[in-house]
Amino acid sequence: MWYSPFFYHAVKSASVIVGARHAVPLPPCPCYNIHIIKWKGESVMPRVAIILAEGFEELEATAIIDVLRRGGIDVVSAGLKKGPVSSARNIKIIPDSVIDDLNSDDFDMLVLPGGQPGSDNLNADKRVGDLLRDFNDKGKVTGAICAAPYVLANAGVLEGKHATSYPSFKEKLGNVAYEEKTVVTDGNVMTSRGPGTAICFGLAIVERFLGPEKAQQIKDEMLVNQDC
Repeated sequence: MWYSPFFYHAVKSASVIVGARHAVPLPPCPCYNIHIIKWKGESVMPRVAIILAEGFEELEATAIIDVLRRGGIDVVSAGLKKGPVSSARNIKIIPDSVIDDLNSDDFDMLVLPGGQPGSDNLNADKRVGDLLRDFNDKGKVTGAICAAPYVLANAGVLEGKHATSYPSFKEKLGNVAYEEKTVVTDGNVMTSRGPGTAICFGLAIVERFLGPEKAQQIKDEMLVNQDC
């Protein structure tokens, strides 16, 4: 029997389903290759935070948010400061929150859209690096697309990982095993390449937390013809 990953809480040494008064064996999680705990009776959906900086790539941000929300994932967009955030092509979006209000304990994943100067603005903000390291230290998922994987690299969460990015940012990723794939997942880090891969990136995140059937359902409903 396959257990949907959004019910999982990764632990170092446990392999049980915890019920009201009993526990039964649980197989290893297929996405993390470790043993996990599933809390029976909970209906909490996964939560994903996405940070928007001035100059973000609008297609990447909105496509990822759209796909995740179609899957029922709770997405919270956060700016680096209060008020509207202008994209690379001057489309203004009012985020749900601000970065100072984000707590890693409240989320399952942190996502960075790319774009310029958005990625540089993310990289220049110490709070972004601190939050990325906090998520990573807790074994939570971090992800970035286009130019933004270099922000992950500078935060220290890409070291030795398989990863991808917009082609011109390959050399900024440091010590990684670079792959020219639409989406690359290595442990708790997910990366993607650019605006044209944003929908596939969103679908990969949905698959990770809600399973392949849900991702395929959304793909079919959106008439996505790409081989994601």
